Amino acid sequence: MASALSFKDFFSPTKTLLLLGLVLYAFLVPIFNIGNPQLFTVKWASPAARPEPLISGAGDNKIPTNLSHIAFGLLGSVKTWPHRRGYLEAWWRPNKTRGYVYLDQAPTPNLLPWPQTAPPYRIVDNLSELFRDTKPRHALMPRMVHGILELFREEHDDMRWIVMGDDDSIFFVDNIVDVLGGLDHTKYYYLGWHSESVISNFWFSFDQAFGGGGIVLSYPLAKALAADMDGCLIRYAQSSSADLITMTCIADIGVNLTPHKGIHQVDLHGDFSGYLSAHPKVHLMTFHHFDAMDPIFPSMDRMQATRHLMKAADADQSRLLQQTICYQRPTNWSFSIAWGYSAQIYEKIHPRSYLQMPIETFRPWAKGPKPPFYMFNTRLPSSDPCEAPHMFFLESVYKSVAGDQIVTTYLRARPRDMPPCSSAGNHSADSISSIKVFSPAVKRIEIDRSECCDIVGVDDNKAEVKFRECKLGEIIA
Repeated sequence: MASALSFKDFFSPTKTLLLLGLVLYAFLVPIFNIGNPQLFTVKWASPAARPEPLISGAGDNKIPTNLSHIAFGLLGSVKTWPHRRGYLEAWWRPNKTRGYVYLDQAPTPNLLPWPQTAPPYRIVDNLSELFRDTKPRHALMPRMVHGILELFREEHDDMRWIVMGDDDSIFFVDNIVDVLGGLDHTKYYYLGWHSESVISNFWFSFDQAFGGGGIVLSYPLAKALAADMDGCLIRYAQSSSADLITMTCIADIGVNLTPHKGIHQVDLHGDFSGYLSAHPKVHLMTFHHFDAMDPIFPSMDRMQATRHLMKAADADQSRLLQQTICYQRPTNWSFSIAWGYSAQIYEKIHPRSYLQMPIETFRPWAKGPKPPFYMFNTRLPSSDPCEAPHMFFLESVYKSVAGDQIVTTYLRARPRDMPPCSSAGNHSADSISSIKVFSPAVKRIEIDRSECCDIVGVDDNKAEVKFRECKLGEIIA
């Protein structure tokens, strides 16, 4: 049996300290908390030791991000300007968008006066003094990266984001505002997306943003990169790519890529319609290389096709290229609508997982020795009448008389020249010449789920489709 506690045990060193602590607590609480009976807290660090909050260039951070908070830097040249200016003019909004196109030299007299419909120009800095001792592998690459500093230097006041691109980049500024408005511009962000072609990412990096598609930097990151620009360009002077230099310098700051599938480098050749008709379910932000692919609309040149797409973009960028799928059960037809661009009718009920794979109408920028060639799944064009779609492209877009709907009309591109799909009942869609789509005149900010649609009418030569939000628990099948 245990013996009774002795006087010595009761006043052991540990228990003595505990007793003194209780006495001290009872004595100090009334002194330091008069009128506020809460435990006082110890300041473990002085204010000087705490990290200072990041302060953005935009004055009032409580104001939602808008177009005036975003500065655009477009890299171009005097040589390319005459046949590329139309791409920038298609999306630039004079007196609303801010930024510059950076030229390699002063415009020649035939390019003046400079058009008011285009971004104002700046001539890039002369970097010869910087590279007096260390010669770059390619002189053009540091110049392109240095454009970030030149834009930040001139546009840092009341600015939250920098967006860099090329003179053949197309930006969808309403969507850019909405996407960036959902991010904290006082944090370090490096947004972009990789190349669509596997070999391009292999050559450069799977972790970099490809600059033609667009590189987006938050204010703190742009400020840090601008401060280190000279040192960065010297450290990586032997790099062969401007985008790789940018990524490497940003990595030295401690920041990695935040990918966004709505930013498109478009390292593809040929007919881009297969990809555009099955765009990823994200807001479309940018396109690049419109000058290197076929016109995206039939019977139009590249500039006409670009302006035609922007008609839909001006009506509702939030839905642009968003794929919506529904079914006409009596005829076993599948409808796939890429809003503002194309519509397809398949003479068979296909699951959404199949229809959202792009048809490989295009070619990679450069082929590797063997597949895979693309960074996404594709399906090959088919001569099977149950798998080959009837193709329709945007003809017009307008708002309804009541103003509550946007109406887009899609016309047949060409005859399909195939028999009907026999396994689905031989219900031919050859007679359909146009598809009219009614969508709500309300911006869709949240697109975590696609819209649903109903076939509200089919007659001898036209079909009508109405978009709506999907019902709770509704299955698209």
